[in-house]
Amino acid sequence: MATLVIMPQKWPSRLIASSLPKHRLNSISASIKNNSKSEVRKEDIVIVGAGIAGLATAVALQRMGIGSLVVEQAESLRTGGTSLTFSKNGWKILDAIGVGSELRPQFLQIQGIVMKSEDGRELRSFNFKDEDQTQEMRAVERRILLETLANQLPTNAISFSSKLKNIEITDNNETVLKLEDDSHISAKIVIACDGIRSPVAKWMGFSEPRYVGYCAIRGLGSYPNGKQFDPKVTYIYGRGVRAAYVPVSPTKVYWFVCFNSPSPGPKITDPSILREEAVKLVKNWPKELLNVIESTPDDTIIRTPLVDRWLWPGLSPPPSKGNVVLVGDAWHPMTPNLGQGACCALEDAVVLARKVAQSLKFGNLTVEDAFRSYADERWQRIFPLTARANLAGGLLQMDNSAVCSFRNNILVPKLIRLGPMLEHTNFDFEPLNFDSV
Repeated sequence: MATLVIMPQKWPSRLIASSLPKHRLNSISASIKNNSKSEVRKEDIVIVGAGIAGLATAVALQRMGIGSLVVEQAESLRTGGTSLTFSKNGWKILDAIGVGSELRPQFLQIQGIVMKSEDGRELRSFNFKDEDQTQEMRAVERRILLETLANQLPTNAISFSSKLKNIEITDNNETVLKLEDDSHISAKIVIACDGIRSPVAKWMGFSEPRYVGYCAIRGLGSYPNGKQFDPKVTYIYGRGVRAAYVPVSPTKVYWFVCFNSPSPGPKITDPSILREEAVKLVKNWPKELLNVIESTPDDTIIRTPLVDRWLWPGLSPPPSKGNVVLVGDAWHPMTPNLGQGACCALEDAVVLARKVAQSLKFGNLTVEDAFRSYADERWQRIFPLTARANLAGGLLQMDNSAVCSFRNNILVPKLIRLGPMLEHTNFDFEPLNFDSV
């Protein structure tokens, strides 16, 4: 008989950060064991993927009084990576799902933007509050965000070591998930938050995300004794190469270097090679950037080919098939040029949670109608953001000397305005409570 075995253990010590407030970390280490392959475990809602989109969706549903099971292929939370920048739309949603007040004290509030050329010349600077008193921006460590979201869920809400093998829709309109260990889960609703290379999206007919022509090396500089940085995002522009760094906390600084490449190239995970490549790309750039790169622990340096998927109306498949729906990068991977990938995943989570509540708790919609409503509402925001992020990145990555001269001497110093730059951070949504459904 298939059973859910709860492993009564604490988080692996490598997942616990000394910088976290002293609160209890839930023991969430459930795994599905197949004792009898003829049994099918039944669940109302299964979320595939315990990344930001999956955990945020589970927490948003919980705020609406709806439980779910999150299945994750890894053995524990995948807390690698660097940080994510959240603007005011992201913070509004983090507040709505109940984690904003816990996260804020751990991260510095970013007050503006500084733009420089590769020789260190300042091209332009902005203070957010001069344009929008409601603007809020902080860079958040991915590890701490995931742990904070996971801690909002019951101890048996996440099943690790549960890799999806295939998916089928039965005659009675239930979805059966077959896992790699040959156990089965039958779900009334499946929410796929399984990332950029989503197998569920492929099953639904989506094409692979498209490589956009440049890669990013990223890291998280560490200053155990603290180091004073201006609370601003510093962007530096070169020819076919750009970089940025932003303080995350008094001891951490996030940075990236984007560079043109005709192909994604081989996968490189050796941090010494990645650091050397990053330093070589910006070797004559401002010393503060080079210092941040050199101060980065090996385990935070990653290289990523950047991709996106444009959801062309009438050409792209819908994000749902029967009672299966896509959320976040699984549906709409976008380049990070607007800093909106994670914010949009959070937006998806709260919008979908309300639609699901309308269907399951109040019967206002069928599940299929709820998913169509979610798709209609989200597409009109996602498509232009994906296109805008792509076009912004393409402009900033140009290596033509005349274009770069125009950018550095006319476009940035004289034409760019902060208001249009931040317009995409405006997002309103209905609160996550029963009265508003």
